[in-house]
Amino acid sequence: MTLVLIGLVGGFITGLSPCVLPVLPVVFLGGGSGASEGPGTGSARRRPYLIVLGLTLSFAVFTLFGSLILASLHLPDDAIRWAGLVLLVLVGLGLLVPPLGHLLERPFTRFPQRVTGTGRSGFALGLALGAVFVPCAGPVLAAITVAGATGHIGLRTVGLTLGFAVGTAIPLLAFALAGRGISQRLGAFRRHQSAFRTVTGVVMIVLAVALTFNLSDIIQRDVPNYTQAVGNSLEKGAAAAPQGGSAAVSLQDCQASAMYGSSGLEQCGPAPAFSGIQQWLNTPGGKAVSLASLRGSVVLVDFWAYSCINCQRELPHVEAWYKDYAADGLEVVGVHTPEYAFEHVPSNVAAGVSRLGLTFPVALDNSYGTWNSYDNQSWPASYLIDASGEIRHISIGEGDYGGEEQLIRQLLSAARPGIALPRATDVPDTTPGDPQQTPETYLGTERQQYYGGVTVYATGQFTLPAALPPNSFGLSGDWSIGQQSITAGKDAAIKLAFHASNVYLDVGGTGTLTVTSGGAIKVIRVSGAPDIYTVATEQPVRDGTVAIGLSPGLQAYSFTFG
Repeated sequence: MTLVLIGLVGGFITGLSPCVLPVLPVVFLGGGSGASEGPGTGSARRRPYLIVLGLTLSFAVFTLFGSLILASLHLPDDAIRWAGLVLLVLVGLGLLVPPLGHLLERPFTRFPQRVTGTGRSGFALGLALGAVFVPCAGPVLAAITVAGATGHIGLRTVGLTLGFAVGTAIPLLAFALAGRGISQRLGAFRRHQSAFRTVTGVVMIVLAVALTFNLSDIIQRDVPNYTQAVGNSLEKGAAAAPQGGSAAVSLQDCQASAMYGSSGLEQCGPAPAFSGIQQWLNTPGGKAVSLASLRGSVVLVDFWAYSCINCQRELPHVEAWYKDYAADGLEVVGVHTPEYAFEHVPSNVAAGVSRLGLTFPVALDNSYGTWNSYDNQSWPASYLIDASGEIRHISIGEGDYGGEEQLIRQLLSAARPGIALPRATDVPDTTPGDPQQTPETYLGTERQQYYGGVTVYATGQFTLPAALPPNSFGLSGDWSIGQQSITAGKDAAIKLAFHASNVYLDVGGTGTLTVTSGGAIKVIRVSGAPDIYTVATEQPVRDGTVAIGLSPGLQAYSFTFG
């Protein structure tokens, strides 16, 4: 019930956020377009409910099962979105051309007879909106998306999804009912039914075009996020009820307090065993490590991914603790849980471990077995375990390394009273402190949301816009657009507008990056598995732009910042 309530509140906040503004005119006009049947007809009364029912159903199904459906049918990653756009155009044309509208309604003639009249196309409109409606990826929606992408879908995740969908539907239903109410009460609507249907159809087609060319992103970027403060509070609540794992309630409570920045030792329950590990690195002969074998030592379990820039800033501290305190009873186990498909490849992870200079044991958690056992939600995240096997502290994200080290020292002293510990480590904390820093920017269609170009975001030829909005990117030349990455073709280039000190591009393949920033040009050679390359450095932190030409065949995954 907690998950359902969190989903309900999260969805309701999303339904009021700027992200829904592009679809509101269609919901409003769609709710009122049934007025041509007359204000007292059943179809006019039911149409708003059918629109929102269709939207809720398709949004919930496609968000949770979309990746699995596309993979099982071997369809392109953006097939659902394109199907929704086509259906939205057809519904709009159906309002402009009544015979086409009747043809569109035929698939719904098998519905119970009480669902009759033009209300049936309201359900089709809802299905189309649900397939193309992508709200702000807040913590609740992110949890649902990750669960669907990894196939870890259980009753709790379904409950969270349904709660989110229903919560989002509540404010949208209010708009649809308002559209119906106005159309029924104003005589002008009834006298000009044909014109009203025409306007509604045109607005739907315009929305489809705007979504096709990502023009609706301008609204989402430029309108201040007036629900952000409430969303930040919800993120802490979402951490209190993670999805899909088997960890004890006390562990979930500690994860929730970690979101508030808990700084002391806690009692978080027994540490779950490592499970579903495919392979081990940095152990003699690749031998597996068990928590039971480490009993009596203080253990730090650190969840990370090798191309995660946040992890790369955290790992030097973890490595320093391992080297300095291993002789005093500290054991470190790095659980590498992949974020991208290429991070499933053991050789890629091994190369990342080598580049980062990590010497502690690393478990390859490709099936998310250990991730789910801990109900973990973040990269990076660390779990500090005492000598008796109890989790005593959880750290989520970057920062507060000095405080975390002091807790390690406390547990080491408790496990071996009278021990003389070395001086505290001295590793620079490079955690970014600017709240205005550009957020991590994914390039694949799976999570892309900061594209500021004018060309449709699909495989083909791109043209840069005359100007880029802040915190956005544009493309030029030939690109092949995939789910997790984009592949450069002839004359391929990326231009990025950012606010940060350092800009990193996660890119793989063999070739070169030609980087233009601050009037200077440099060439960066790329070789091997995807990795992070520094493409711009600004001191102090400020707004900037960088243009990057990529050799054909290079695959770009994301921009990260520091």
